[in-house]
Amino acid sequence: MSRFWSAKVNELTPYVPGEQPKVSNLIKLNTNENPYGPSPKVLEALKAEAADTLRLYPDPNAEQLKQALADYYNVSPRHVFVGNGSDEVLAHTFQGLLKQDKPLIFPDISYSFYPVYCGLYDIKYTNQLLTESFEIDLSQYPTENGGIIFPNPNAPTGRVLPLSEIESLLKRNTETVVVIDEAYIDFGGESAISLVENYPNLLVVQTLSKSRSLAGLRVGFAIGHPALIDGLERVKNSFNSYPLDRFAISGAVAAIKDQPYFEQTCNAIIESRNALVEQLKGLNFDVLPSATNFVFARHATHDAGELAVKLREKSIIVRHFKQERIQHYLRITIGTNEECQALVDAIKDILA
Repeated sequence: MSRFWSAKVNELTPYVPGEQPKVSNLIKLNTNENPYGPSPKVLEALKAEAADTLRLYPDPNAEQLKQALADYYNVSPRHVFVGNGSDEVLAHTFQGLLKQDKPLIFPDISYSFYPVYCGLYDIKYTNQLLTESFEIDLSQYPTENGGIIFPNPNAPTGRVLPLSEIESLLKRNTETVVVIDEAYIDFGGESAISLVENYPNLLVVQTLSKSRSLAGLRVGFAIGHPALIDGLERVKNSFNSYPLDRFAISGAVAAIKDQPYFEQTCNAIIESRNALVEQLKGLNFDVLPSATNFVFARHATHDAGELAVKLREKSIIVRHFKQERIQHYLRITIGTNEECQALVDAIKDILA
């Protein structure tokens, strides 16, 4: 604690990201990064951007990227907001849309950045419990709230909600903003972006870090009614009017436009995920249904924390959460087929 800190800083409990090891000989299955590199067209775009024009500021509105996203999702650019990773988009959303008199609602097991933002921006919140099978039950969410936010698919559980249940919530909850965090939607879910035109209180947030393999460029976006987007723009332009650099804009546009590569890598991850689930079940793991690029699994007899430690000793990193209700689970990123097989072989050795 520093005597020079603002009072608010002393109250914060910052988000703890997954470990980014400094050594290169580890199989890294702990932060849900895509095992496949970005589209070759992205690399071409980045090379072209490395020019004398880097002395100039980027487009503060990233119009080229907004147009690419608008074309892809069949909306107008006025429906699109972009930011420096989806975490920045979410931060502006919490500050600009979710700071209300009544408490915000989100699941008790969810993205752990949500309570961090609430602490940073003095937002009151309440948690809605997941079911015993770790599902989000939107029918239990009260309409008396200051807003609702949840990931779909949820993280770290990996379970996905059908679009019909989301629309049922939107029909009931018309007076406050509903934010759906779709970081993993491309690995098995149906995006709620198709509902944006009919529900002016719906905001959908996505990232290019996962399915587009651009975690290193930091590009996120939100799609919603222009009135919501205008609110986010006001916050952004009061904080950082140039959030995306030239490389991020060019690389993101190239990634969005290379649909064949996107489908190829997503399908490869889904196939690897399905194969890994079957292998883990054969090793006496209980694995939750996943629509993401990770699985959430617990062993019938072996402690999750001990398994994580023993896997690290074999140069494989997975994520273990100590949070109540999920402390017996491991979150395992889907790697390449070779990485998944190395994981299974290591687990077999440990169990033996």
